[in-house]
Amino acid sequence: MISRGKLAQIHVAKSQLGLSDEDYRAILARTAGVSSAKQLTNRNVGAVLHEFQRLGWQPRPAKKAGRKAPRPPRGRARVMAKIEAMLAHAERSWAYADGMARHMFHVERVDWLDDGQLQKLMQAMIIDAKRQGRYPDDV
Repeated sequence: MISRGKLAQIHVAKSQLGLSDEDYRAILARTAGVSSAKQLTNRNVGAVLHEFQRLGWQPRPAKKAGRKAPRPPRGRARVMAKIEAMLAHAERSWAYADGMARHMFHVERVDWLDDGQLQKLMQAMIIDAKRQGRYPDDV
């Protein structure tokens, strides 16, 4: 059984394409071998969505997960700016940095790290960037 989100996406595509019930069920039968969207599995739901896209349906892009950037005090602004720049370069959100803070220090948000922890987080992000080839070695 597929998730509710995928099921909703299929029904939105059906209505946006203006498919009749017979046409819709014919597409399901042809692409996935089922007569109802509830019978779809994670394996064959992609084929149905791909067929809808081939017919002209354009899914809306997913919203980016994330939150507003923290507003650090002046003493931490430079380190936070560096972290923000590395996140932007890696196309990651502040939620990624919050996850690192949770994993490394058991603190929910980057904003709540002390100076030493913030420095270590930045160093970990530099190491990750070097591994991914996004950070010059001579800096």
